[in-house]
Amino acid sequence: MHGPVIKGRGARGYLPGRFEATTTEAVDDGWAPPEADTESGPDPSRPRTRVQEETARSIISRNNSPDVGFSQSVNPYRGCEHGCSYCFARPSHAYLNLSPGLDFETKIFAKTNAPDLLRRELARPGYRPSPIALGINTDAYQPLERRLQLTRQLIEVLLECRHPFTLITKNALVERDLDLLQAAAALDLVHVHFSVTSLDPHLSARLEPRAAAPHARLRAMRRLHEAGVPVGVMFAPAIPWVNDHELERVLEAAREAGATSAGYILLRLPHEVAPLFRDWLQAHLPDRAEHVMSTVQQMRGGRDYDSGFGTRMRGQGRYADLLEQRFALAWRRFGYAQARQRPLACSRFQPPRPPSPQGELF
Repeated sequence: MHGPVIKGRGARGYLPGRFEATTTEAVDDGWAPPEADTESGPDPSRPRTRVQEETARSIISRNNSPDVGFSQSVNPYRGCEHGCSYCFARPSHAYLNLSPGLDFETKIFAKTNAPDLLRRELARPGYRPSPIALGINTDAYQPLERRLQLTRQLIEVLLECRHPFTLITKNALVERDLDLLQAAAALDLVHVHFSVTSLDPHLSARLEPRAAAPHARLRAMRRLHEAGVPVGVMFAPAIPWVNDHELERVLEAAREAGATSAGYILLRLPHEVAPLFRDWLQAHLPDRAEHVMSTVQQMRGGRDYDSGFGTRMRGQGRYADLLEQRFALAWRRFGYAQARQRPLACSRFQPPRPPSPQGELF
């Protein structure tokens, strides 16, 4: 997996997934491959993004995890072009026999039937509404959304049905749908959260190469707030000795931009994410790579990751306790305690009805 840093990409190679029966390793034998035979075109050092349409069988995912604040989510895309080096969703590409490395950010699956599926699932007689989180596994506003507009179509269905939902994104593209979000906010149907990992554009460009710049996210946050859309910030992930020193600055900047809620999540390195992130550290921050991972392991019971409920989002140990205390102090200092968001309304839900020339008898 070692190689040069690829501009606009978070991974440097194609790390095999954990289900692969065989693996391949590139060896330079002195023979240069013909340009026409390279999958990426004439320049294999800059792989292109490839999009494949996927016909999904269901669209609402459900969970009962005590660590997350939602029970339902919808993801219109698999894979994410933002290329965040730390993304906890990268291992999901291994189920497709694809690499959690470069494949995750260059081979994107678009669930083009997602809006129709959502309408069908909301229309089921036994459905009971609870807030749906859009774009949890991968960002619903990644660059591909600009062209396909699947997220916008999903929001149109949710607004039509008066169904509550939340969004979390690191792309200013969310501002495109301000008309829908403003209408949903007027009915207490939406909260929008921005993931802000750093205010340093240079660090952000290395951590999350194709996400919006930090100042663009804050600008979008302010514009949504001024339009009456409730907004919040997630400092995620908090990475020791990389961006942890920015926690207070991010919370303060987001509050000034209108955020009324805030949270943080400690760096998570499940499955293939751990070696991918280690490789990122060696490529970008070799002077502190060992120190970063040593601190991570101190919070994860001596391992790169501990998936136990109650600790996977926050960690444990002295460093984790200090981070939690710092967040609590900043949360109070910048006025988040007094700026509570209104709860989302589930009582307005109106199930979609199929069109019928005879109308409805009951």
